Amino acid sequence: MSDKPKIARIWRGRVPRAKADDYARYNYEVGIKPLEQKALGVQSLREDCATESEFITISYWESVEAMARFTGSDPKKIHHLDRDPEFLIELPQSVQILEIIASSGDCGGDRR
Repeated sequence: MSDKPKIARIWRGRVPRAKADDYARYNYEVGIKPLEQKALGVQSLREDCATESEFITISYWESVEAMARFTGSDPKKIHHLDRDPEFLIELPQSVQILEIIASSGDCGGDRR
């Protein structure tokens, strides 16, 4: 895909710190890899605190319509991974969708 991203979709989830490494591996294999095949770019972020870790996934899209094709009509709808209830402190109820109004550099980040 060569289109410039116009939309960012942001998902956030928190896990107990003791499960963070396992969730990071699981989330990458089951959540991030498939997203990399559809989105223009993906960033997976993690912040470790004393008792919990926060994960943020930002995917970049050429349009809301393109995002909807991946998510299945409603781009704000959360598609929880099968093991999310085992890891997440609470299941997120929504994502944030933002219009990109200025950008520079490579939004795709390291693809491992």
